[in-house]
Amino acid sequence: AARRRATPASLYDRGRPARATGLAALVLALLVAGPRPTSANPPEKPTSINLEGAPLEVCSTEPLTGYFRDGRCTTGKQDRGSHTVCATMTQEFLEYSKSRGNDLMSPSPRYRFPGLKPGDQWCLCAARWLEAYRAQVAPPVHLEESHKAALRIVSREALEKHATPKPTRREK
Repeated sequence: AARRRATPASLYDRGRPARATGLAALVLALLVAGPRPTSANPPEKPTSINLEGAPLEVCSTEPLTGYFRDGRCTTGKQDRGSHTVCATMTQEFLEYSKSRGNDLMSPSPRYRFPGLKPGDQWCLCAARWLEAYRAQVAPPVHLEESHKAALRIVSREALEKHATPKPTRREK
C-alpha cells in the first residue's frame, strides 16, 4: 500500500496533534529547549542600559535595592512604578515621601524592605522622584546606576541637574 503524505490536516487525529515518540521526541525536545545553562554556559540576561548609554551599574546592595532586589534599578513589565532612578536619600526627601503617603523610613519585612536613612542609595520610582523635583526636594541622582527607562517619565535635564559628580578612579 502506498503511504499517504502527511498534510497539516492529516496530522490531527480526532482534534489532537500527532506526537513524536522515542528518539524523535528526544531530538525535538533538545532542539526546543536549547543547551542547559551551566557555569561554563550561563543563561543570557538582557543587558539593562543606564542614562549614560552603558550597562547599568549596581545602585546598592546594602540596603539591597531594585524592584527585583538585585541591587540594580532594573525594570520590566511587572514594575508598574518604574523603580529606575538611583538616588542618595536625604532627610528632606524621606520626610517629603512620607508626607505623600510613601514612608520609606519604616521597615516592611513583607517586601524585604529595611527602611531607609539619609545617605542610603535606593532605586526610586521615577514619578516620585519627579514629584519631589517639582517640590524642590529631589535627592541626588546617580546616572550610571539609573536605568534609561527613567527618561520616559523624567527629563534628562532634570536628572542631570541633580546628578552626583562622577567619582575619580582613586575614589572608586
